[in-house]
Amino acid sequence: MTPTASKRPLQLNDQGQLRHFLSIDGLPRELLTEILDTADSFLEVGARAVKKVPLLRGKTVCNVFFENSTRTRTTFELAAQRLSADVITLNVSTSSASKGESLLDTLRNLEAMAADMFVVRHGDSGAAHFIAEHVCPDVAIINGGDGRHAHPTQGMLDMLTIRRHKGDFSQLSVAIVGDILHSRVARSNMLALKALGCPDIRVIAPKTLLPVCVEQYGVRVFTDLAEGLRDVDVVIMLRLQKERMAGGLLPSEGEFYRLYGLTQQRLLLAKPDAIVMHPGPINRGVEIESAVADGVQSVILNQVTYGIAIRMAVMSMAMSGQNTQRQLNLEAGEQN
Repeated sequence: MTPTASKRPLQLNDQGQLRHFLSIDGLPRELLTEILDTADSFLEVGARAVKKVPLLRGKTVCNVFFENSTRTRTTFELAAQRLSADVITLNVSTSSASKGESLLDTLRNLEAMAADMFVVRHGDSGAAHFIAEHVCPDVAIINGGDGRHAHPTQGMLDMLTIRRHKGDFSQLSVAIVGDILHSRVARSNMLALKALGCPDIRVIAPKTLLPVCVEQYGVRVFTDLAEGLRDVDVVIMLRLQKERMAGGLLPSEGEFYRLYGLTQQRLLLAKPDAIVMHPGPINRGVEIESAVADGVQSVILNQVTYGIAIRMAVMSMAMSGQNTQRQLNLEAGEQN
């Protein structure tokens, strides 16, 4: 888990507009801020009686999930539908890939369906980049999570959550706690926080769950939870990824909770108005106490709502290559 070379030429068109959304790595702060601003406008769409805008009318979005993820898949489906796109969802993990078909073979078959966008989730790091490098020029690729590498829309929905609850990133202390080693969410969050100007990014984990050279992301490393939580504004808990765990990296889940689980008592170490986040699904009693997950400082359900708006923003920006904020304002004016 080391920083990769910038993927900017692949992700952006000649005008610097979003073409694919594969990773936060290499994207400028201005573009990330545009995504957040556009998502803010789409939150208003979610509050309407008719939750649709015509930005992607006549377009087809194909969700291609080589890995199961009900939450991510559902929010991408809702986002595409609210943009008025036609949506196809394929669970490839139970079809062609399991029969020995290569990733490139699968891609060519999907292209034959004449979809305009693929949302790809894959267990191998770099899969979304590989597809973007080989896809037809007029098809956009959105990374819905690839191996341990990146989960950029989750990273951006987390940034939207922080911005809406805490405002300016330049004054914040943010702690990311748990299975840093296996977490594509952690990597995307570290990159996004740094790009958006957060001055104090902390990662807290046992040594066995810390990547080599994680300091290269501009973070401070803590192996003691109490020390790392002190006076932070935001606590991002990570799911303990048991399906990716191998080699006895932890003695037990109970031991992990005893040392790194977020309880009400430990949350008192953070600032009184600190918010608690989690990408889900939550392992209650492993990463977090139920009283904290369901408590007044938790914004976990808000993250799900913001996730739809972020995915609408990314999909519309990648598909249109235009100023979607202006389009959205024009469309809203037509309705008023």
